[in-house]
Amino acid sequence: MALSDIALLKSITHYFLHLIFPVFIALVFFRKDWKKAYLIMLATMLVDLDHIFANPVFDPSRNSIGFHILHSYYAIAVYFLLLFFKGNIRIIATGLLFHMLTDFQDFYLWSH
Repeated sequence: MALSDIALLKSITHYFLHLIFPVFIALVFFRKDWKKAYLIMLATMLVDLDHIFANPVFDPSRNSIGFHILHSYYAIAVYFLLLFFKGNIRIIATGLLFHMLTDFQDFYLWSH
């Protein structure tokens, strides 16, 4: 597979996991209010605002996990603890943790 094909597949996978897959998470774990859960999980992408403090803002060879403040291991531990709350807090925690998983796979499962 050509390097450009791999880069395209990586981008498609990245955006699928950030934008589409949360629908399935919402349907499985928050069936009663899946639309609300999906929108909340989409809103958790605001966690990427911490990228504006990095120089350069976007570096495809940089691992977000452990680099950006809202992607730090301490932040991820807090997101995990938020799973023990009910309601919207649990949905937010789920979205944030899945976001971290998506960023993790971006760096570790693809050639960089």
